[in-house]
Amino acid sequence: MNDKGLSYIDLFAGAGGLSEGFIQSGYRPIAHVEMDGYAARTIETRIAYYYLKENNKLESYYKYERNELSRNQLLELIPEKELKTVINKEMSETTIKGIFQIIDTIKAEKEIGQVDVIIGGPPCQAYSLVGRAQSSHMIVPMDDDPRNELYKMYVQFLNRYKPRMFVFENVAGIKTARGGQAFKNLQKYMRKVGYEIEYHELNAYDFGVLQSRKRVIIVGWLKGTGYKYPVFETIHSNAKVWDLLKDLPELVPGESADRYTMCDMRKVRRYVKDSGIRTKSDLLTGHVARSHTTRDIEIYKRVIDLWFNNGQHKRLKYDDLPENLKTHKNRTSFVDRFKVVEGDMDHCHTILAHLSKDGHYFIHPDIEQHRSITVREAARIQSFPDNYYFEGPRTAQFVQVGNAVPPMMAKVIADKIKEQLEK
Repeated sequence: MNDKGLSYIDLFAGAGGLSEGFIQSGYRPIAHVEMDGYAARTIETRIAYYYLKENNKLESYYKYERNELSRNQLLELIPEKELKTVINKEMSETTIKGIFQIIDTIKAEKEIGQVDVIIGGPPCQAYSLVGRAQSSHMIVPMDDDPRNELYKMYVQFLNRYKPRMFVFENVAGIKTARGGQAFKNLQKYMRKVGYEIEYHELNAYDFGVLQSRKRVIIVGWLKGTGYKYPVFETIHSNAKVWDLLKDLPELVPGESADRYTMCDMRKVRRYVKDSGIRTKSDLLTGHVARSHTTRDIEIYKRVIDLWFNNGQHKRLKYDDLPENLKTHKNRTSFVDRFKVVEGDMDHCHTILAHLSKDGHYFIHPDIEQHRSITVREAARIQSFPDNYYFEGPRTAQFVQVGNAVPPMMAKVIADKIKEQLEK
């Protein structure tokens, strides 16, 4: 990966969606800190992609995607100094000093003085409005979730490395979690360690992503630097969600495909090409459809038909199903359990990590396929390029995709911050 450009540290990195935007913008990573093993492996694989690309050795990466090269063989091609930037550790008061030591070593080896940017945000489940609604059913209620306190770890990094700017990302629910006190404390601590801050609730849809995805984005800058919250121009595409799916092979439940049906790039939808989601050399991975029961398939067909029938855009209510298709006694929690992806609109509803549990909330819009979406389809909706390889079993891949910041949104943020830092 390049040794030039602005530097950054990615905290609670997940599968690297936010980091991907910053790399695309020309930044160089100092460290990615992520506790989940599969997500950390995904970032390692992405590091391998960029290193091999810069050294004109991408064929080795494609061999890995085709299972012609083992993971060990792939990583042997990558310098240790690149791989050590991935720190697969849980962040806590007992581990943070060790993480600091690793980062300090990396900084010294790369001859990096001041850190330019710190990015990231703690796991959003602790602040999720959806998750909080389930709190009464959980062993550890949301208010007692230790993840609520992880923002303090983020502030400790700010205090130690004093980046010129930072980007803190989380779900909108962080503003009201624990009666709003956690968010107030977060801002107080950020200011206490030397930063001016501003926050806005932003939607990925306004950044060209074909998905409604609202997130709180805090941007901070060292006091006295004169930096400010970036001004983002609204970007809306004329594309439809269908455009993201059309060149992918049609699947029925239980099927998979590793080759594009539409091989001629001239026929691939413009949005997919112009956004960099698919390039001529890409291989297809992660396009594996779940198996579904006969009952679920019948429900999916009804859901799809209702939405697209004369363009009515009606959602199926669980109680409206025939009795033989109902399996849940709790009719209040499952009223909108089934939802089709809005293929005929310029954005769809929010991709969630819940995709790992079942696909009922993310049904493919094609009634002939009558299935939930694949990891690759979810990744495309999140604006990940097709050459982004997600490690781990399918459930872990869905979690990684569902929790990610859309790279397309991240790149715009990175570009705007770069404009200020390079003045």
